[in-house]
Amino acid sequence: MPDLKVASFALGCKVNQYESQAVGNLFRERGYILTDIDCSADIYVINTCTVTNLGDKKSRQLIRKCKRLNPDAFIAVMGCYAQVAPDEVFAIEGVNLVLGTNDKSKIVDIIEENFDKNTRMKIVRDIKHEKTFEPLTEGLPEGRTRAYIKIEDGCDRYCSYCIIPYARGPVRSRDMESIEKEAACLAENGFKEVVITGIHIASYGKDTKDANLIDVLKRIDSIEGIERIRIGSIEPYIVTEEFVGELKKIEKLCPQFHLSLQSGCDRTLKAMNRRYLSEDYRKALELIRKNIPDSAFTTDIIAGFPGETDQDFDECLEFAREMGFLKIHVFPFSSKKGTKAEKMSPQIPKKIKNERAKRLIEISARSTENFIGSYIGKTFPVLFEERNEDGLFSGYTKNYIHVLAESEDDIQNRILDVEITGIRGESAEGRIILR
Repeated sequence: MPDLKVASFALGCKVNQYESQAVGNLFRERGYILTDIDCSADIYVINTCTVTNLGDKKSRQLIRKCKRLNPDAFIAVMGCYAQVAPDEVFAIEGVNLVLGTNDKSKIVDIIEENFDKNTRMKIVRDIKHEKTFEPLTEGLPEGRTRAYIKIEDGCDRYCSYCIIPYARGPVRSRDMESIEKEAACLAENGFKEVVITGIHIASYGKDTKDANLIDVLKRIDSIEGIERIRIGSIEPYIVTEEFVGELKKIEKLCPQFHLSLQSGCDRTLKAMNRRYLSEDYRKALELIRKNIPDSAFTTDIIAGFPGETDQDFDECLEFAREMGFLKIHVFPFSSKKGTKAEKMSPQIPKKIKNERAKRLIEISARSTENFIGSYIGKTFPVLFEERNEDGLFSGYTKNYIHVLAESEDDIQNRILDVEITGIRGESAEGRIILR
């Protein structure tokens, strides 16, 4: 089916984005023309998110938008929302295929076999017994600066607010040789930084018992051409003396850690089934800071979890203030059907959740300003990624400070020394130092 236009688009997390890039690459290899999700296409492949009810709503809205763009298009819906609510997705007018979170590697074959038959299909298997990681290489993303490598799928933590274990199934680790091969390919094509991602990367190797996250980092660290390795979200329980000791040996490691928090109040953490307390979190953060210079921390916090009192929230707010994060990603609690938190009481009114979220965002803004301010006058290598609409080049330090700098030359995908000279919003202003 040559010359047909395909739009492959992801809602939600970095894993979804990785998968949609990979699916797009599968179509490209068969001779299809890739186009933007906002354009008229012959085939739309929508990778859905179901972390919140808002994610479900956005998924439905995008499906209907694609149908309006081309009423005759073949619309395939895959991903987490399709996995946990296949009948609901299948009922949406215009949907031809519902796929779930497995079998993405077969999607081109499935669509080609059914494109002209005007058929509608649900191919959603029970995910909870899945044992094998489905290989799906991202291909070469645009930009040639930073690329994601998915090393794992699934999660078995069962936090009380989270639907993802039901959408993604148990932990399945990717073969080490496959990871290394993809990283080497990225290096050969000019990518300087890789980001290790997955649904729960701290669990890598839990199923196979023959490797762990540190082993992955060591293997990629040895690949010539890769200059930076950034890791995705981890949790406090993995941060031990031994783990940090091994991290210190990873020469290309970026000292930026997304250390998931969710709440700074112990009572709320227990209700969330997070399996650690605020003091455990504090010790993990301090252990990394003590051993890895210039470490920066980003995190997630949920505002207005069921049963969260004013006192609980004040404890959370104070803890967040003390930790000195580079950035806090704030989420007002969204009740998700099928989770334990959906039935917890009392549910917090929307107005209060939004007020609490606003206060956390204010803490985040001050923390960002304080963190960047502590580096004014210091010089760090910055990997520049793009030129913004103001004509400034933007990029990141290894510890994830976003830097804006002027240059007459095109410095995309170059690592240059930059002196931090000031603060502009959530970014640092910098002066490039020529050697």
